[in-house]
Amino acid sequence: MVIVQSLGKILPDQFVAEPRVHLGSQVEIDIATFDTDEFATGGFELPDNSDDVATAAWAPTPPNLVVETELLDGDEYEVRVYDIQRARRLVAAIEIVSPANKDRPEHRRMFVAKCAALLQQHVSVVIVDVVTLRDFNLYAQLLEMLELHDPSIGVPPQSQYAVACRYGEFHNKRLFETWNHPLELGHPLPRLPLWLTDTFAVTLDLEESYEQTCRDLRLPSITASMG
Repeated sequence: MVIVQSLGKILPDQFVAEPRVHLGSQVEIDIATFDTDEFATGGFELPDNSDDVATAAWAPTPPNLVVETELLDGDEYEVRVYDIQRARRLVAAIEIVSPANKDRPEHRRMFVAKCAALLQQHVSVVIVDVVTLRDFNLYAQLLEMLELHDPSIGVPPQSQYAVACRYGEFHNKRLFETWNHPLELGHPLPRLPLWLTDTFAVTLDLEESYEQTCRDLRLPSITASMG
């Protein structure tokens, strides 16, 4: 919310920032299938007037698989920026990594796939990862998916970082560009470009948002106390 408020002060009138928080389900997938009469038939029945070919509804064949389950659902902590002059087109997303995004391989793949899909749609993406409980770098996994490499990541990849990414046609070339900043405890958070168009970006000041959050919640600031 503080990031949204900060962006509200600097975004041009045609852009609007909105928060999005969704806590994913932790339910495991049940791979058992069912062999009851109800599921064996697929639950499909012809209507009473099925003898009337002209009005009979098409009845699909029974499904090959019937599983009682909940699809994998991940945590989302993000800020989305829309261009209201272009039918509320999504132009930028700030993805704040949660511990649940990094705790299991399938959750990490889901997060990385989401970022890749946004970039493919020419939505600029900022990833902010301050999670210290899991030593995984989702930005590095994103590059691995795209078969790219960034020397700034280091070996092994640092697990706390903030990075801005965008993909599009710049300088008459189709380019993927990133601004990666490894994070260190006690050091100020970086400023990153938040690209709203191919040629226009605003400053995303993560340290300012962090300090404002600490003030609002009356929490001690690590960077201020160590500065």
